[in-house]
Amino acid sequence: MAKQLFKPGEDNKPKGKYKEVGPQGGKVYKPRIVTIDPGDRLPPTQKPGNKWKKL
Repeated sequence: MAKQLFKPGEDNKPKGKYKEVGPQGGKVYKPRIVTIDPGDRLPPTQKPGNKWKKL
């Protein structure tokens, strides 16, 4: 089962680490990895169209 991808700006996602991926979940050059707490909003990605995947 593939992990779900999240758009930048979404909130109320499970706390933890998220890695920036391409629009369909592919690798990106120098991906950002962020940690969010409960109720935090996912930050913008480096490039429009990229998404976040929970690690």
